[in-house]
Amino acid sequence: MSVTVLFSIFFFLVILGSPIAICLGVATFTTMMLFTDISPIEVSSLMFEKVEHYSLMAIPMFILAGNLLSKGSAATRIIEFAKSIVGHLPGGLPISAIFASIIFAAVSGSSPATVVAIGSIMFGAIMQAGYPKKYAVGTIATAGSLGILIPPSIVLIVFGVTAEVSIGRLFMAGVVPGIMLGIMMMVVTYIGAVRLGFKRTEPAPFKVRLKAMKDASWGLMTIVIVIGGIYGGIFTPTEAAAVAAVWAFIVSVFIYKDINFSQMFNVSLESAKTTAMIMFIIANAMLFAHFLTIENIPQGITNALIEANVDKYMFLIMVNVLLIIAGSFMEPSAIIMIMVPLLLPVAIALGIDPIHFGIVVTINMELGMVSPPVGLNLFVTSGLTGMSIKDVIVAAFPWTMTIFVGLMLVTYIPSIALWLPNLMYGGG
Repeated sequence: MSVTVLFSIFFFLVILGSPIAICLGVATFTTMMLFTDISPIEVSSLMFEKVEHYSLMAIPMFILAGNLLSKGSAATRIIEFAKSIVGHLPGGLPISAIFASIIFAAVSGSSPATVVAIGSIMFGAIMQAGYPKKYAVGTIATAGSLGILIPPSIVLIVFGVTAEVSIGRLFMAGVVPGIMLGIMMMVVTYIGAVRLGFKRTEPAPFKVRLKAMKDASWGLMTIVIVIGGIYGGIFTPTEAAAVAAVWAFIVSVFIYKDINFSQMFNVSLESAKTTAMIMFIIANAMLFAHFLTIENIPQGITNALIEANVDKYMFLIMVNVLLIIAGSFMEPSAIIMIMVPLLLPVAIALGIDPIHFGIVVTINMELGMVSPPVGLNLFVTSGLTGMSIKDVIVAAFPWTMTIFVGLMLVTYIPSIALWLPNLMYGGG
């Protein structure tokens, strides 16, 4: 009965259009007041306890680092570097946008930030080069979704905290699938450009490429510091976030000189607002998950599926369908906080590695970012380009299906995700 009331209130508020954090919080608080003897003070205490996690400290620092670099010229420098490497190919500019998105995703850790930073610069350039508007829009909308898979990823941090698994392993597990998806999208873009009649041009001279790499190197060092530091065991992912924030500050203020001290207040305020929003969602989602746990819902689902003789492949199909649908309506962090406590026990019982499961979940979140009706990247791209949501959805479809194919590969070939973390940390 209590669970029925919980989900009834939750979906009622979702239908009304309430923010997801409010839906989660109000539904859980009301149900706890009706069906448990927990006091309101204990509920608020539980919320604070749930966000007092060391690994969550990485979120505000990665957000600050991403904002510092995205507000300055780092994105432009990365784009110029990408153009010098792949700009001569048929579809060179759209491919450069994807390549730049891969790099900037690794710098910012955010999907919408990647779309805004790369799209605001590259959309006009792609159009001026004679590419169809839908072609330009499709590449930008979908390439930005790589921001939640390639480390440092806030979504992977949230999964690691929720599932209580190594965030370092998760970061490493996201590298190969992220690069693979990026390459697959570049190939689709190349084939499309060839069909549209675009020809190969003269590649940039080595000196030009070297200069572009040198100009972008300070921003690119963020990736080296974060990934290399974690690889080398120099610091934890949370410590890496702190180092990344300090490095981004030095690069933006003292090296690139894009941001002065007077602008730091606005950048910090924007980062604080984003952090507060994410933390509020996490606190309410963790409370929601806590109630489900004390009601033994995860255990019940696990037992029911095992008794029904559902194998891991059928389970993964069910998970993919469920998460793609959920990702179309909800924010990734909230989905993870709600779904992972329910699904992970089943996955482990069926012999699925939790790290592999985390990457499958995250790629599903990528698809959700570009899936109708409310995929966030669709709205961001629509705002940037002036196209209707319907037209953006149609334009992004070939690249969305590319991500779907990548999801199937990662789902049923676990080694794609697990090879690198097993190599770095042992296991497998």
